[in-house]
Amino acid sequence: MKHSCPVTAFQKLINGKYKLRIMWDLQDGPRRYSQIRSGLLRGADGTAEIAPRVLSRELKALTQSGLIDRKDFGVVPPKVEYRLTRKGKSFVPVIAAIRDWGSRHLAADVEEYGVAAE
Repeated sequence: MKHSCPVTAFQKLINGKYKLRIMWDLQDGPRRYSQIRSGLLRGADGTAEIAPRVLSRELKALTQSGLIDRKDFGVVPPKVEYRLTRKGKSFVPVIAAIRDWGSRHLAADVEEYGVAAE
């Protein structure tokens, strides 16, 4: 499906609860499923466990969009790694900019309004 609006295409690409965080964690190199899962739980106070089906769906969508690559080693027990593609690596500075914006502006919201943005 071709989008005439780049913002709409971008939104569709990263739409999902965990996609940005998965990509952020993968900037440091390949990760296995369990490492990605534990990374999503790190620093998330009060967060319920991530359902395996949800995480698998997010990983599959990122793979299909060309942002990450899935490498199956074909061994028993199964060993699979995920890593950023060139396209995914080019997206990391965008996530960093979002993170920086959040650090600046969402902290100000807490001070000004007494409300934590989620």
